[in-house]
Amino acid sequence: MPIKKAVVTGGAGFIGSHVCDAVLAAGGEVLVIDNLSTGRMENLDDARSKWSSKLLVLELSIADQQAAEAVCDFKPEVVFHLAAQMNVRRSVEAPVFDTHENVVGTVNMVEAARCAGSRFVFSSTGGAIYGEQDLFPADETHAIRPKCPYGVSKRAAELYLEYYGREYAMVCTALRFGNVYGPRQNPFGEAGVVAIFAKKALRGEILRINGDGKQTRDFVHVQDVVRACMAAAVERQDAGFDVFNVGTGRECSVNDIVAGFRAVWPQVAAEGAVQSFAVEHGPALAGEQMRSVIDAAKLSKRFGWQARVRLEEGLLQTILSFR
Repeated sequence: MPIKKAVVTGGAGFIGSHVCDAVLAAGGEVLVIDNLSTGRMENLDDARSKWSSKLLVLELSIADQQAAEAVCDFKPEVVFHLAAQMNVRRSVEAPVFDTHENVVGTVNMVEAARCAGSRFVFSSTGGAIYGEQDLFPADETHAIRPKCPYGVSKRAAELYLEYYGREYAMVCTALRFGNVYGPRQNPFGEAGVVAIFAKKALRGEILRINGDGKQTRDFVHVQDVVRACMAAAVERQDAGFDVFNVGTGRECSVNDIVAGFRAVWPQVAAEGAVQSFAVEHGPALAGEQMRSVIDAAKLSKRFGWQARVRLEEGLLQTILSFR
């Protein structure tokens, strides 16, 4: 069943703007709430050119009472809550700020969703929430022992959603994303290694790998993530709280990413880019998690979801989007 009205917090951001596109393309109306601290209005350029009459953008913090009132007044069928403080290092340096954005902001939005009678789809983390893993890949029953305040704040938000789902019979879903990559990813952030490498390689700059490059993550394309968000928004679910990993189930090292760049680079060069790029290794980052990969079998069983975008295909698409 198509969504008629949706709120997308962080809708001017990387993942959020793609969710907006999906809802609008299906004929729905979208209210974006984004303070533009990391989001960019240009991410919504395509949506505004195609569906301007169905897209409203409010430049507000998710912790602002005005944002909650806007959600209540809009009365969406679903709130996609993608706005967050996602910088791991900043969460360590400023845990109070991280808590305000990721916990207080989430509670403000889920309370607004309760007022509006909306489903709530929350973007959690499949890497930072589990910490150093015992099992590879980790499923949703894996021990939760985050190594940074960012992971702690995401888990705290999940616990609030569990309470709201139980106490108010809301449909609240947490999606624990792997390392999402794709077009519109911020090439200047700490989390977007694919985007950072793409921008540097296109400029002919050296790709700098921290340590030996054997650290692994579960790289999942943004379009696969959007399909998971849409499934959580429209498929039948009982009232309450549930959580799903969203990943490929495949470990991919930073060295594998570089190898993927090399594999697709002839096609990139054919589009007029530089003919090659160089790579160097620098010191390892202190405290960096070395292995992370998640099991999305539960999501597949519940909604029939599968990751569809192959790594090389996704890398090529991402690199070309930064030209």
